[in-house]
Amino acid sequence: MTQYLLSVWSYGDTKPYPTEEDAQAAYAATGVFNNQLKESGHWVFAGGLHEPSTATVVDGRGGEVVTTDGPLSEAKEMLGGFWIIEAPDLDAAIALAAEGSKACRGKVEVRPFQSA
Repeated sequence: MTQYLLSVWSYGDTKPYPTEEDAQAAYAATGVFNNQLKESGHWVFAGGLHEPSTATVVDGRGGEVVTTDGPLSEAKEMLGGFWIIEAPDLDAAIALAAEGSKACRGKVEVRPFQSA
């Protein structure tokens, strides 16, 4: 099976849910989805991320390591969390991403990992 990154996108440091009740409902639905991934054998790993302002950018290209407060990108949309799954093909990964999108109430991008 191929591994895929399902990345969840949020809008910078803005709160992804309008109310605490909405947040708790999304967290609960995401927990159910995570359990379904595990039970079906698609689960590899997943994690939610703190807001982009907590990031540290590390640049070691010049020999000397330079760190700066993040985020690296000034884009409106930022990575908010992710799943790494195994699926037989892209269609199956997209179907799982659709379920994940419904659960977390956000956009999900699907990308396959490169073959080793």
